Amino acid sequence: MLIKRSPNGIDIPFGSEITPRAIFESRRSFIKQLAVGSIAGGALAEMAMREAFAQSPGAQKLAAKPNPAFVIMDKPTSYKDATTYNNFYEFGTDKADPAANAGTLKTRPWTVAIEGEIKKPMTVDLDGLLKLAPLEERIYRLRCVEGWSMVIPWVGYSLSELIRKVEPTGNAKYVEFITLADKKQMPGLRSPVLEWPYVEGLRLDEANHPLTLLTLGMYGEVLPNQNGAPVRIVVPWKYGFKSAKSIVKIRFTKDQPKTAWNLSAPQEYGFYSNVNPEVDHPRWSQGSERRIGEDGFLSRKRKTLMFNGYSDVASLYTGMDLKKLF
Repeated sequence: MLIKRSPNGIDIPFGSEITPRAIFESRRSFIKQLAVGSIAGGALAEMAMREAFAQSPGAQKLAAKPNPAFVIMDKPTSYKDATTYNNFYEFGTDKADPAANAGTLKTRPWTVAIEGEIKKPMTVDLDGLLKLAPLEERIYRLRCVEGWSMVIPWVGYSLSELIRKVEPTGNAKYVEFITLADKKQMPGLRSPVLEWPYVEGLRLDEANHPLTLLTLGMYGEVLPNQNGAPVRIVVPWKYGFKSAKSIVKIRFTKDQPKTAWNLSAPQEYGFYSNVNPEVDHPRWSQGSERRIGEDGFLSRKRKTLMFNGYSDVASLYTGMDLKKLF
C-alpha cells in the first residue's frame, strides 16, 4: 500500500488527507498491534499510547491503556461516521440530529447519584468517575437493533469497579440507569416519542460482567455530546439502545426496571435485548447487518453473530428461552 509521511513522522495511506485525526488513527492502529502482541514491549506500548493521545485534536484527551483482553480485530469505524450517525432521541430522531443539536448539552459540572439497594450510596462528580479506576481503551462491536453496526474504541472501565465500591445488598437484583432530561438542553424532549427521562436497566450479574463498560470516552478523547457525554454505559452483546447515555442516576433495585423502549413497544423491544440473529424484529430480520463505512455498491451485509460475537456471556442465560425472554 502506498503511504506518505506526515510532519509528525506517521505513515498515512496515500490519498488520505494529513489531519490530526488521521495521524491519531494511524498511531492507534500501530498501538493496537502492540496491545495484541505483534510487537513486544508493554512499556513501549504505553509510551506510544500517550504520544497518540497527544495527537488527538479538539476535545480533552484521556490517558488510557489498551486492554488486549478486550480488543477485537475488526477495522474500527471512522471517527467521522461514529460521531455523525447516531441515535440519541433527546436531540432528534434523524441520524444527523444529535451531531447538529447536541452542542447545547452542558457536561460540566456533572454528577451521578448512586442509590437504592446498596450499603454506600453516593453522589460522584465527573472527576471522581475519571479517577475511580484506571481507564482502559477497549475496541467493541456495536450492533444497533435497526440492523447496522460499528466498531468503536471506547475508553472507560468495567462497571463492576463502581458496583464493588457501593456494595449492593442482598436485595439488589437489577441496576437501573436514568439519563438526563432537560428540555433547555435537549430539544428532542419536546417530542412524545418516548417517556422521559430515558431509562434502561440490566440484571445485576449482567452489570457485573467484565464486558459491561462504564464509558467516559472514545477514540482517546472524552465522549462527544452526541455519543452520550459525559458518561454512558456500553454493553456490547446487547443492542445499542441498552447502552444508556448521559447518565445522571444509577439505582440498584429489587424489581426489574421499566425501560424506555420496552414501555414504548414491548412486543418489539424486550428487557434483555441480546443480539440474537435467530430472533427477528417483528418488522425486519436480525440475521445480518450493515457495517457503517462499508456502504459500497458491491458491499455485502455481514452475518450477525450471536451475542454480537461475545460468546462468553452465554453462561448468564443458561436455562433461559431467549426467544421468549428477548
